[in-house]
Amino acid sequence: MKKGLLIISMFFVFSLNAQKLSFKIENQKDTTVHLIKYFGKKLYYADTAQMKNGRVEFDGKKQVPGILGVLLPGQKYFEFIYNNEDITLETTLPDMVGSMKVIKSEENTVFIPYIRFIGKNKSEANQLGKQRSNLSKDDPDYKKLTNKIEEINKKVKKYQDDIVEGQRGRLVSKIVKMSMDVIVPDSPRDENGNVIDSNFTFKYYRSHYWDNVDLTDDALVNNPVFHNKLEYFFGDRMMVQHWDSIIAFAFPFCDQLNPDTKMFEYCVGWITSTFGKSKIMGMDKVYLEMINRYYCTKNSKGESPAFWVSDDKFTDLCDNLSNKLRLTVGSIPPNLILQDTTDNHWQDFYSLPSEYTVLYFWDPECGHCKKTTPKLETLYQEKFKARNVEIYSVGKAVGDDFEKWKKFIRDNNMTFINVAVTDRIYKEAQDSSPGQPSLMNLLESTSLESLNYQGTYDIFSTPKVFLLDKDKKIIAKSISISQLEEMIDRLQDKEDLPKLFPPDPEEDAQMQKKE
Repeated sequence: MKKGLLIISMFFVFSLNAQKLSFKIENQKDTTVHLIKYFGKKLYYADTAQMKNGRVEFDGKKQVPGILGVLLPGQKYFEFIYNNEDITLETTLPDMVGSMKVIKSEENTVFIPYIRFIGKNKSEANQLGKQRSNLSKDDPDYKKLTNKIEEINKKVKKYQDDIVEGQRGRLVSKIVKMSMDVIVPDSPRDENGNVIDSNFTFKYYRSHYWDNVDLTDDALVNNPVFHNKLEYFFGDRMMVQHWDSIIAFAFPFCDQLNPDTKMFEYCVGWITSTFGKSKIMGMDKVYLEMINRYYCTKNSKGESPAFWVSDDKFTDLCDNLSNKLRLTVGSIPPNLILQDTTDNHWQDFYSLPSEYTVLYFWDPECGHCKKTTPKLETLYQEKFKARNVEIYSVGKAVGDDFEKWKKFIRDNNMTFINVAVTDRIYKEAQDSSPGQPSLMNLLESTSLESLNYQGTYDIFSTPKVFLLDKDKKIIAKSISISQLEEMIDRLQDKEDLPKLFPPDPEEDAQMQKKE
């Protein structure tokens, strides 16, 4: 008897924990139906089931809270909130949202009418906005239309406030609140009534931007609204698109998140990926600093904070990371000490007293180098040399390339500094005799970083340019000759000078490409 009661009890508990997602859709033939889910803005298949007689059912236990959707053939779908409860919805094609009936679901009893309300009022406001766009601000009807739009906005705001307050603790409340902007107070004024800080509104809005978002609730990540807010926050309307500004906001934002959550995974992953793919110069620093802080360090458990990354990926992410960081804009790159064309004199670039230094890596057999290197000599002679801009040119000169390197320099009358790991130096560095005396002797004058300059500077294609300031910090990298000319002219307040080399799309693409 006791065994029977135990089985019944276990079945009862299982039934309580089994969430059913049931849907009835009129005017839909029997077909395969997909349950879809969000992670950020992207949709993924979550489950598949067969619809029969207009009915389909999914197992809610397999899902996590957030916005889910039912996808029918022909890309027809509707969305709903899932928050660990049984759901029964009934609707009719073609207007599935408009005809939706919530048979069972506390969250969607509020959410579905809200979606309809927002859609209706947004449509009305858009129509009024179109009418207003055809009028001048002096037209009396312009003011009337503006008042109508403001009334709609007030009505929407009150509806949202009522949900946020009346449904407190439910996911629908958090989702609606997340979609609302923070309220910015009036700017402080002095005793004479003058605004103290003209940027107060913007600064307040940015510093309180996340006030309406519960960053502790992973369910909000499973919603495109969250992605849109994240993208907007790190976009050009909220902050300067410069690596130091992005890092200054990215670190505090990510550090406040619980590192064991999907919220942390999504935010860290999105920031890292987005700025890693950015075409803005210097944004690779954001990518590498994010990798360094959140992927390649160890937490209190001795593990990487990036719990979502498989172990085999960390080698690619973290290998040589410290050196890569030294090659980012704003950093001082490793010094190079190499032989000049005499093969008897060491020359480094740290000791150059120039206002700007151009590091130029090239190969005498490289087709693009044969075009760009003479241009660089022209720039040096006609502009840079007289303006305290030095060029430290590192060529490939091992084996047969040694004579080709020297010949190219002679034939093109290259007068800036030309250095290389010469063939002699290369052979001495390969010394494998006991104690490696030849290598040890070399290292009294140079460094392993210099001898392995291609690895040190990530030179896997040529030509490649780095521009350094007087302190030898990187100002720019992977720029073309025309961009180099334009940049130095601008830095030295000579941007009005005629340009010797107009932009060359093919050259720009070659010299800007990422490794």
